Amino acid sequence: MEANEQLEQASDPARRKPGRPTLSNAQLLDTALELFLQHGFERIGIDAIAEAAGMAKRTVYARYADKTALFKAALTRAIEDWMVPVEKLHAAECDDLEKTLLHIGHLLLANVLSPAGLRLLRLSNAASVSMPEIAAHNTRMGTAPTLAYLAALFRRRLLPTDAPAPEADEAALAFLHLVVGGPASTAAWGVVLTDEATERHTRYCVRLFLHGALPAQGSGVIERENRRIKAMVEDAARELGRACETLKQISTPQN
Repeated sequence: MEANEQLEQASDPARRKPGRPTLSNAQLLDTALELFLQHGFERIGIDAIAEAAGMAKRTVYARYADKTALFKAALTRAIEDWMVPVEKLHAAECDDLEKTLLHIGHLLLANVLSPAGLRLLRLSNAASVSMPEIAAHNTRMGTAPTLAYLAALFRRRLLPTDAPAPEADEAALAFLHLVVGGPASTAAWGVVLTDEATERHTRYCVRLFLHGALPAQGSGVIERENRRIKAMVEDAARELGRACETLKQISTPQN
């Protein structure tokens, strides 16, 4: 497609969906991301990106003021396509909270440890040195919906009803760091995790999280349960004592 046709297509609202990039713009962003991933931000220029996308350089500059703007747009698009939809996390819920968190942990880890996830993670890490604001923006964009969902889940099913609002937010962040953050950082440095190691880590960290988060509401529950069990044992002991007395009376010879 010629540059004039691309510009005409980009400027014709009847030929594109509202709020969505034109096909040529999507191709530009995909091409730019691939080159950024292969060569890094510093070692690739607009000339090479435009050539690879089959566009005139002026077409690229008509849409993005500079390479940084193009990089941010390409990374943002990739993260939007890559992150786990909140609807999929909702669908993983079941009556058992531990199983729910295991399902969610599996989904998030499979996503971040996928080839696309690791490439995005490494690119964001590399960009954070020279462009910390872009890396921070994309990190927030990629994690904010997940954190919001987890906080709502913990308010519904884990924390007491009178818990302060920030407690759910802190619990969500702690879960994400504990379950997902460790393997993601390890894999980003090139350490290959086996499926068995990832599964073991997920199960251990979910249990660790639950036992660490429960005392705020769980200590009273545990005390009540202990009292209930103690009362049952005492009742059973009394019943046993009465039964022993009855047996003695039955077995004692009558004069």
